[in-house]
Amino acid sequence: MKASRIAAVGALAGSGVLVLSGPAFAHVSVAAEGTAAKGGYATVNFKVPNERDDASTTKVEVSFPTDHPLASAQPEAVPGWKVKVTRAKLDKPIELHGEQIDEAVSKVTWTATGKGIEPGYFQKFPLSVGQLPEDTDEMVFKALQTYSSKEVVRWIEVPQKGQEEPEYPAPVLALSAASGDHHGSSTAASDESEDAKNAKDTKDAEAASKETAAEPADSSDTTARVLAVVGIVVGAAGVAYGVLAGRRRTDG
Repeated sequence: MKASRIAAVGALAGSGVLVLSGPAFAHVSVAAEGTAAKGGYATVNFKVPNERDDASTTKVEVSFPTDHPLASAQPEAVPGWKVKVTRAKLDKPIELHGEQIDEAVSKVTWTATGKGIEPGYFQKFPLSVGQLPEDTDEMVFKALQTYSSKEVVRWIEVPQKGQEEPEYPAPVLALSAASGDHHGSSTAASDESEDAKNAKDTKDAEAASKETAAEPADSSDTTARVLAVVGIVVGAAGVAYGVLAGRRRTDG
């Protein structure tokens, strides 16, 4: 009896943990592919799980932060979904690549053209975004998830450090330290340096090849000259021998 009671209590406790932990990992989230460096550009994925057993997710709306506006958001095509990028005027223009930008992305909306995200599944929605801010460690994107039952779940509660995660947390993108000049010119410079090195190595190799190829020719020329001189000497000796032999016969 005691063993069965303990097992029952354990099962209840385990199911309680699963129920309590469910909302903590099943919410809409955002993460970068690789890193999202401050001042640079990044590809991010909004991951949307379906939390209902009797309805599909048919629309996802992601609002962009106004305190750190982003001038660019390019979506990747997702089969079964149409996407719309909404832009809005900025109260205060921002500078990007030396130019004043007076509008930024305010919202991106994905709408299902088919069944959407069915129960038991999730979907990733990729975006290429930038230029990321340099004066913050994270960016908060508030999201709305609409189901086929017309229910709307609002993932808009901003998580606070040192506090428990809210029931409906907004997606938060963590930013890493800036690297290079944010546009890959450091990589380009490295590539150019490598190309220059390769070109130099190629020239050196060609020069070495020419020197190596020239060596047999020089050696052949020298050998030919020596043989010619030897031939002349031998020929002269033969002539002299013939003359001497003729005189001896005459004298005899």
